[in-house]
Amino acid sequence: MGRFIREQLGREGVDVSGIHTDPDRLTALVILGVKDQQTFPLIFYRDNCADSALDVSDIDEAYVASAAAVLVTGTHFARHEPSEAQMLAIRFAKKHGRKVVFDVDYRPNLWGLAGHGAGEKRYIKSGGVTALLSQVLPLCDVIVGTEEELMIAGGADEPLAAIRAVRTQSTALIVCKRGPLGCVVFDGPIPDRIEDGIKGPGFPVKVVNVLGAGDAFMSGFLRGYLRGEPMERCCAFANAAGAFAVSRLLCSVEFPTFTELSHFLNVGLRTPVLRGDRELNHIHWATNRDALIPAHARPTSIMAFAMDHRMQLEAMADEVGAPREKIKALKVLALEATVQVSDGRPGFGMLLDGTHGQDALFRATDQNLWIGRPVEKPGSRPLDFEGDGSLATFLNDWPMAHTIKCLCFSRPDDPPQLTERQDRELLRLHDAARRSNRELLIEIIAGKHGVLGDETVAAVLRRLYGLGIKPDWWKLEGQPSAAAWSVISATIAANDTFCRGIMLLGLDAPLDDLKAQFRSAAACADVKGFAVGRTIFAEPAREWLAGRLGDDAVRDAMATRFGLLVDAWRSVRAA
Repeated sequence: MGRFIREQLGREGVDVSGIHTDPDRLTALVILGVKDQQTFPLIFYRDNCADSALDVSDIDEAYVASAAAVLVTGTHFARHEPSEAQMLAIRFAKKHGRKVVFDVDYRPNLWGLAGHGAGEKRYIKSGGVTALLSQVLPLCDVIVGTEEELMIAGGADEPLAAIRAVRTQSTALIVCKRGPLGCVVFDGPIPDRIEDGIKGPGFPVKVVNVLGAGDAFMSGFLRGYLRGEPMERCCAFANAAGAFAVSRLLCSVEFPTFTELSHFLNVGLRTPVLRGDRELNHIHWATNRDALIPAHARPTSIMAFAMDHRMQLEAMADEVGAPREKIKALKVLALEATVQVSDGRPGFGMLLDGTHGQDALFRATDQNLWIGRPVEKPGSRPLDFEGDGSLATFLNDWPMAHTIKCLCFSRPDDPPQLTERQDRELLRLHDAARRSNRELLIEIIAGKHGVLGDETVAAVLRRLYGLGIKPDWWKLEGQPSAAAWSVISATIAANDTFCRGIMLLGLDAPLDDLKAQFRSAAACADVKGFAVGRTIFAEPAREWLAGRLGDDAVRDAMATRFGLLVDAWRSVRAA
């Protein structure tokens, strides 16, 4: 768990150089139950855990001095050694002119005032806790708490009286969290009513899970406060971030990115069920996906050997009298050819299936390759998927780094019944991809079942975007003109600024024809590479399956052809 947290923080862009690993203790956990909109039972696992063993040796003066602020929490004042560590961090912050932010974060059972089953309980009056916290209040620049938390800090039984009691001990900015009513900030004398403080907008959203709401609120507030934003703006950031946290099911992974938060504040609350807002969900995914997926699985450009063919290779094996079982070894040889060409460099990949390519998929794990994996039944029109159960269950067995690839034969002039069925399946796939946190590549082939005009593919993309389908990648056939690519690019720009781009497919075209398609597509900035298969493997694979070519020869032949395509693409892209 400790390694997971450190790695995830790094993926989120957090500086982890100040984190210490405790060799003897486990990471603290909390188990959360969601019963209804008001009931969220908690059980804390914090007996002799790593963070409760925080002590003064963990506090580095230079590291504290490098920060804009130090944030301390009430929970860590509940035990002697963590409390001493936090007080030392405060002294260092004061010494170097840094801000001190205090999150009261009062949980009675972590102070020994209630049993394990009372994790959800928010307030139990305690003179001892109030007396201890009173030593902290004068040292703070910002104090943040709910009405109940300010009551324990101020030692009063009513929120306004508590806030006044806190003010007698501290000149800090006092931030009172009030749930759906938003927050109120007091930067000087306390007025006659709580409502007369500085406020930002509240967001009455449907509550799904309150765990993490305070942390989300704090992140939003500090985003504004540490950058000197007007206090009303800080409150808006905080309230909106808290609203995101309570209106989604999970905890920190549901917090908004600043791009997402800004969009929400600009367009306003369109539905109280934020987890049902498709546009927000897409922004959340697109601005968080890099933290969920390893770097090699999200290159900015891809040159891929497409070896996910099943139907074509089975037909080829049958034609030459080779057992279909032999296809598995061919795909491993294709992987070796790809590794030979890529030579460890980024930006290379493969399309591999789980039917005949399972061995190759296992061996590709440590090869620094982007992997796309098909989910559709080969050649299906109307679109149908592999696996007999739910899509989400089928995808659950895949490594997180594998990108879902789905080929759909679709045209704007398809019969309405066919279009409706295929669109329904693509919607189902898009939902499964997002729920399983996997990237999605949708391959559209329109030219196989009719004439390909300048508007043909763009019209299909516009229809899918209109349904809310926003894949991370598109895979498209060569277009009849530069104008067609221009229309496609404009369609993507108008509907999804977060799209990673387009990969060009080959359709078994001769090498010279592919080079011409490369030249046409390379002028379109959205085309970020290619995924070509039969142009590379068709001839050598047939010879190998027939027994007329050995392993080394077929591997070298595929590597040579793939290498020629890589050189051709790089040449036209550079030009």
